[in-house]
Amino acid sequence: MSDTAPFEPKAMKISVLTAAFQELTPREKRDADPDLAIEDWLEFSAEIGSPYIQLSAALHPSVTDVPAEAMLDPVANHLDLREPFNQQRADRVIAAMKQTGVGLSDLGYFDNMLVADDSARQAKHDFMLRIFDAAVLMGTDAVCGFVGRNYDLEMDENLVMFEEVFVPLLKEAKARGLTYRVEQCPMPGWTVKDRWHNNIAYAPGPWIALHRICEKHGVGDQFRVHYDPSHSVLMGQDTRSMFQYLKDEGYAFLVDGFHVKGQVVDSKGVSAWGYGGQTMERGDWVNGKPSDNPADHLNAWKKQVALCEHELPGTARHDPLAYLQNRTVDWLDHQLAARELLDIDPAEMYLVVEHEYPPARIQDKEKLKPILAGSIAFTKAIDEAAAAMYALQNEVMPSLGIPVQGVGREAYRS
Repeated sequence: MSDTAPFEPKAMKISVLTAAFQELTPREKRDADPDLAIEDWLEFSAEIGSPYIQLSAALHPSVTDVPAEAMLDPVANHLDLREPFNQQRADRVIAAMKQTGVGLSDLGYFDNMLVADDSARQAKHDFMLRIFDAAVLMGTDAVCGFVGRNYDLEMDENLVMFEEVFVPLLKEAKARGLTYRVEQCPMPGWTVKDRWHNNIAYAPGPWIALHRICEKHGVGDQFRVHYDPSHSVLMGQDTRSMFQYLKDEGYAFLVDGFHVKGQVVDSKGVSAWGYGGQTMERGDWVNGKPSDNPADHLNAWKKQVALCEHELPGTARHDPLAYLQNRTVDWLDHQLAARELLDIDPAEMYLVVEHEYPPARIQDKEKLKPILAGSIAFTKAIDEAAAAMYALQNEVMPSLGIPVQGVGREAYRS
């Protein structure tokens, strides 16, 4: 009997965040028929080749505390929760999933859950609980979002606040059998203050600190990370080193999903401002105080966009030197490192394509369709290549005593 390991590559599951196309269903139609937007997106997802969607939820524009003109990141309330999501609504969505053959990877609500204002924070937490309930009714086991930050407090004080106000949310998730997956964007433009890290769960060090708090309260299994490599590039990090750090510290289990979005750093912008981004004369302050015009608050994002731009996977050309300088995502090594260093079953992991490349954010179905289809195809192909490499190099060849050639990318090198 041969001891040769079989070649069995494990591909990840491809999904797409529905905020990629905010206006697939026009506002006047989806406001009148709240679940039409979900049905339309399930059909569209099938057309662009994505077998799953990450359904975007957000406070309705009529009740949000952040005006649309002050937002850089696209949000969409495709999951409309002005009215509670009941079994009748769930049955309609489940029927549409069966008809289209498109499933649900998770729900996404990306907001500041530690915002200082008590009433605004309570509204966001109440909305999150509605999302938890909707997730259960639709049969998914995870919700993806941010932790956030109280801008008036320093970091250690925010850890205390996290324990006081966020842990109760995780207890509600646990009661419903859900996992909360935290995306790590530092959200520098969330405030016109010169704060840069405005989502305290922005890197492996903070993830571990937050998870220890969660473990104290019996909700460690509810706190997981939805890793997005674009944010790592924004902070000068690389995926392999971050995953190696998690493994070295005994936290390789923390990553439980992936956003697939890149970042292309502008060397000229870094030369001008450094990785802290534009720190003055942004246009979000007027006469020594925050501008009264919400549209001016968009300029707070110059802390980020002065030095980089988001990438939709497959749409950017990369100088190989940029990989070594951690100024763009090395997509193949990203997928390979996940398999080599994290405690995951790749076949059960979701790769969620997130579209935030500004020039390609076209709100026209026929124009956007081939762009998203191409990016999804690229993401699928890169992951399948990484799966093949991992199976060959870590399973088949070792079983035959055949050495792997070369060195490859290594963690902690600069």
